[in-house]
Amino acid sequence: MKSIFYLILFLFMSVSCNTKKSTNDEELLKKAKEIHKRVITLDTHDDINIKNFTDSINYSQRLENQVNLPKMKEGGLDVAWFIVYTGQDSLNVEGYKNAYDNAMSKFDAIHRLVNVYAPNEIELALTSDDVRRINATGKKVAMIGIENGYPIGTDLSNVKKFYDLGGRYMSLAHNGHSQLSDSNTGEKDNLWLHNGLSELGKQVIAEMNKQGMMIDISHPSKEAIKQMISLSKAPVIASHSSARALCDHSRNLDDELLKLVKENGGVVQTVAFKSYLNTEKFEKRVKYDIEVAKEILDSMNVKWLEREEIGKLSAADRGKYFEHLGKMVPIRNKKMKLMKGLPPAVSVADLVDHIDYMVKLIGIEHVGISSDFDGGGGIEGWEDASETFNVTLELVKREYTENQISMLWSDNLLRVLDEVQKVAAEMQSEN
Repeated sequence: MKSIFYLILFLFMSVSCNTKKSTNDEELLKKAKEIHKRVITLDTHDDINIKNFTDSINYSQRLENQVNLPKMKEGGLDVAWFIVYTGQDSLNVEGYKNAYDNAMSKFDAIHRLVNVYAPNEIELALTSDDVRRINATGKKVAMIGIENGYPIGTDLSNVKKFYDLGGRYMSLAHNGHSQLSDSNTGEKDNLWLHNGLSELGKQVIAEMNKQGMMIDISHPSKEAIKQMISLSKAPVIASHSSARALCDHSRNLDDELLKLVKENGGVVQTVAFKSYLNTEKFEKRVKYDIEVAKEILDSMNVKWLEREEIGKLSAADRGKYFEHLGKMVPIRNKKMKLMKGLPPAVSVADLVDHIDYMVKLIGIEHVGISSDFDGGGGIEGWEDASETFNVTLELVKREYTENQISMLWSDNLLRVLDEVQKVAAEMQSEN
């Protein structure tokens, strides 16, 4: 009889605990949904392909790419920074012209989206006030960032031209040294072109301050970043970087740089890029990713290329290859979800681990969130804009308050934009 009594008691307690856990989970989910709806969610880095900006194919449709209007609505992503990206090529007149033309085509594509294809659904913002005004109407918000200053060429007036077209941040290099700045990629062989910034690069920093364009430190070398922070009269941003202490990649910021960003008043936008978040998980899983990717690309009559091979392609061929990858990735993701026995994937939890680390090191005022969607970003739980809520949910699970979540999602970045534009106004009035 005694044993039966204890069995019944055990079963009762188990049911009670499970019911309590279920109730707590439901309450947490409800709380996260309410917070996600109230805060302005802002992603500072979403690449684009101009082939998705036509009369027949555009972001008003639920395309296979990671960011478009239907997916933004599904996931509650309010603000997307669309990227005018140009891959690094030759430092000569022809290279600069091709890069400039590429940049202008992307500016034009973004303007067509907001003015022609979906003006009732999305609007271009140029200031933080614009962001809040547009968001209050129920529309989505577009902003423009420039990845790689290479298209400037040697013409300093292009900084103002790009600003007038809506560009509100710019990095001075990408993968490969530009005429303005050394890239993080020089770390591999310890080969540098400028030992930081070129003289023209230093002039570009001053001009960006004068125009009110945020300086993006996400791709340049460590020495270049230190020089940018030293020269800039305004706060800087890292539009899509994470903490090097947790993942030793040259694209991430070490503690010294993170602390310099804090002193500068800037913000680091933690990025949902697998190989920048968890080296151990990434390396165990990547061979399976590549194996499935190769099979899918082979069915598309496309050869898989290693990073070094991609870097040797012309800008046009590189663009075509990335287009193929963009079609392959969602197919791979669906296929791998059905596969059993795979190592754990880099996930939203890993992203928030980096947020936790940087918040502890430099303060929550200097940390934000980005995806690098359609440019290689995407992790388990946040594979495209439709899953944006999962980031908020993880933050709520870790007991971040609504005010803190709002800071991480948009307040910190918009505060920097305000300060950068204030410095520009002061500089222009002095002149």
